[in-house]
Amino acid sequence: MTTAWALALRDMRGGLKGLRLLIICLFLGVAGLAGVGSLGQAITAELDARGREILGGDIELRVSQREATAAERTAFARYGTVSESIRLRAMASRPDASASVLAELKGIDARWPLYGTLRLAPGALGTRPQRLDAVVAPALVERLSLKLGDRVKVGEAELRIIGLIAEEPDRVGEGFTLGPSILVSREALDATRLVQPGSLFTTRYRLRIPAGQDAHALAERLEERYHDANWEVSDRTNAARGLRRFVDQLGQFLTLVGLTALIVAGIGVGNGVASWLDQRRPGIATLKILGASSAMIFRIYLIQVTIVATGAILAGLAMGAAIPAIVGWLAGDALPVAPKFAIFPLPLLISAIYGFLAALLFSLAPLTRAGQVSPAAIFRARVEPFGWPRWRVLLPMVLAGLGIAALAIGTARQPLLSAGFLAGTVATFLALGAIGRLVKRVARALPRSRRPLLRLAIANLHRPAAQTDRLIIALGLGLTLFVMLAVLQTNLANQIERTVPARAPNFFALDVPTEDIGRFRDTIINRAPEAKIDSVPSLRGSVVAVRGVRVTDMKPVPKGAWILNGDRSITYAAALPEGNEVIAGQWWPADYAGPPLVSIEEQAAKALELKPGDAMIFSVLGVEMEAKVASIRRVNWETMGFNFGIIFAPGALEGAPHSYMATIALPDPREGDVNKAVIAGFPSVSLIRVKDVVGQVATIFGQLATAIRAAASVTLAAGIAVLVGAIAASRRARLYDAVLLKLLGASRRQILLAQAIEYALLAAVVAVLALAAGTTAGWYVATQIFELHWAPDWATVLATLAIGMAGTLGIGIIGSLPVLAARPAAALRSL
Repeated sequence: MTTAWALALRDMRGGLKGLRLLIICLFLGVAGLAGVGSLGQAITAELDARGREILGGDIELRVSQREATAAERTAFARYGTVSESIRLRAMASRPDASASVLAELKGIDARWPLYGTLRLAPGALGTRPQRLDAVVAPALVERLSLKLGDRVKVGEAELRIIGLIAEEPDRVGEGFTLGPSILVSREALDATRLVQPGSLFTTRYRLRIPAGQDAHALAERLEERYHDANWEVSDRTNAARGLRRFVDQLGQFLTLVGLTALIVAGIGVGNGVASWLDQRRPGIATLKILGASSAMIFRIYLIQVTIVATGAILAGLAMGAAIPAIVGWLAGDALPVAPKFAIFPLPLLISAIYGFLAALLFSLAPLTRAGQVSPAAIFRARVEPFGWPRWRVLLPMVLAGLGIAALAIGTARQPLLSAGFLAGTVATFLALGAIGRLVKRVARALPRSRRPLLRLAIANLHRPAAQTDRLIIALGLGLTLFVMLAVLQTNLANQIERTVPARAPNFFALDVPTEDIGRFRDTIINRAPEAKIDSVPSLRGSVVAVRGVRVTDMKPVPKGAWILNGDRSITYAAALPEGNEVIAGQWWPADYAGPPLVSIEEQAAKALELKPGDAMIFSVLGVEMEAKVASIRRVNWETMGFNFGIIFAPGALEGAPHSYMATIALPDPREGDVNKAVIAGFPSVSLIRVKDVVGQVATIFGQLATAIRAAASVTLAAGIAVLVGAIAASRRARLYDAVLLKLLGASRRQILLAQAIEYALLAAVVAVLALAAGTTAGWYVATQIFELHWAPDWATVLATLAIGMAGTLGIGIIGSLPVLAARPAAALRSL
């Protein structure tokens, strides 16, 4: 081994020119995986570190449309310090009603926040809201053209703005919002008169428990005790559950993309090592003649590959470790929480293992082949490819491949998802390799064309040392990635277009008092006679039991039974709503006046195995009531109307305090008049402009698309490196062919055109498979990971495929230019 080390180090003094492709590919693959893992852990670590602050306490109990009873408050106080806040949507306007904006109003008590600090921007007129003061998000004063000291009207109260919110400690934990925040005292909240029986508001009670107590265990006990009263309980270990779920989904996808990048890069490693050893043929032959054994040759070049691979992996780890800081710097305020910058050993260790396994898997074969060929064959190898490795080499290669698969599946959040993705990736590689071999056979069997350039291009596909299989794998991977990105991109864009019908309503109206629904309609019709108004009653309730089994006793809760997840919006209706279709049972008569009946949405009914006639118990405003399932409905959730998973028959809920929701469709020029009239006449009503909602959804999808493009760019770069590597691996044979053609009178243009035809034929062959594989991968990611509807734009996908074919063709031609520049005399002396 000492001799092998000495020869390996001495040989490396000449530089690493031949191993640049190995370095680039391993660096890209490891950096991508390490970066994804570090970023995911950075965000999760920040959520964990700020769990109390994000949640607002050690434990949070929340309920809709009511406050805690005196007995419940007393019970909460026994566990620790309690802080109460109430949050609801409200319209905020200038006192003269010349401008308005939907806002998130939150009333806080003197103990809020239990953790963290409310920070206001410099220049504030106070430290926190008192009496009829308010602190607001900067976006609110910008939209209403207000400044500190001005007043803003919310409900029936005029509030003085004393500060701009720089940091609201529990903002992330409260989830998605439709408007800027307004923080007020309970006195100011009561003055708005927006919290009324039937209005939609959420009350939160945060507990600060003594040190040493188990918050999670206490939260589980409280969940079991208060579930039937519609309370939802969280603790500091699962704060911001929606954000964590999104981070997990995105992290799962990015990990799979990073793993794909590493596998693609591994092929580049194999190409790079093969090309490098091709340049080392004279040196290998010399060592063989001087008595070096095959094992010695193998060890010498294995040492060199190991040293270079280690350096590339370490550089990739360093880059990956820096990704959280880079993303935090570039993304700025776009992220819900700033990634916590630190060195996270686990993702770096996993990425390093991935890197070494990939280097071993893809470099063993060319290293072994180089050591097993005789000196005479090595000198002839300009037109003879190396053979396949023996089983003694295939075994460790198989073990390395299984190690990569086991590590990917074992460390995944969704093992079955990772296994499916890996299986699809391997199937794509095998299919591309099989197509490559098939193309060689077909090209060899074709009759000789009378067109010289076409004949030469076809001959290049099956000549000795032809890299057709590698080129097809490289082209296929590149085109597959292009198609997958196009499918995901257009699918994300089409979510908005499919969600917004051609004639979407202009406004959603929330919290319309029951006694004012008639006057509300008249007010709008007076301002816009052509307006169309659809209104539905709105309450909050929860499922307590199904067929006699309490939800608290269901272990586990059936997958897909989303109607069991806490409070849900419910309604009652005499007629079947538009966009709903009864698929089992019957809809009740319009004049129904019997025992409580309910209609359940199809997917939830399937998850709970519900059928017409089954009994369910619901809790509405703390009162339990039993109802029988009358029908199962299929709901078109893509309409911009109000869709409900649970609809009651008339007669069951009319007596409960509730409000109405409405959609308003009218000509765009009438929006301003209607908006002013509603604000002036109905202080409790919140008007949500549909275009504003769509804009926020578009922003979220845009950020998701940016993340996908950024992650996939690593894989695309690796794919390009693989293509370049395949071209480099065949450079020696192509150089020999080009020299002979020049000596026979061929021009550079003819040689280049023949190679262009060759690459065009290859691209055309793999285009169909790339379209199928890319579409399948895009569907898998869109529907299974991100849980989106399937809505790609096929024209854009096909156009992207065509552009990708042209791009890969261009890369192939550019990679062939150095061969054309070789002078025959110099090239013949070097061969």
